[in-house]
Amino acid sequence: MAACIFCKIIKGEIPSFKLFESEKVFAFLDIQPLSQGHALVIPKFHGEKLVDIPDEQLAECLPVAKKIAKATGAENYNILQNNGRLAHQLVDHVHFHVIPKPNQQEGLGITWPAEETNMDKLKEYFNQVKAKM
Repeated sequence: MAACIFCKIIKGEIPSFKLFESEKVFAFLDIQPLSQGHALVIPKFHGEKLVDIPDEQLAECLPVAKKIAKATGAENYNILQNNGRLAHQLVDHVHFHVIPKPNQQEGLGITWPAEETNMDKLKEYFNQVKAKM
């Protein structure tokens, strides 16, 4: 935690372009934006992955992301949250990206390699996951 860049930003040890702060949430502009208005919304509670953060510490994150999306005036935008290196998480502190998508060139680019679905396997997997919830 002591080396976490986002924890240092929350504490004011590293400057940021703060957009919002409350008891549980901090939001600021990304310094390596994919488009103008690209912002990060982070819980103040330090946790590497979404499952590491108590629900009450996350409750305000999406409403803040929504406020930022509205404030940018973006008609199209992505809300992105990654968990783990294979999922492209680079900072080990939960964070939500608000990324305006003004045109095809700016913002987040995504490919979606969907696979054919075997409904029997999908039903089996559904039952496994549902049982754990």
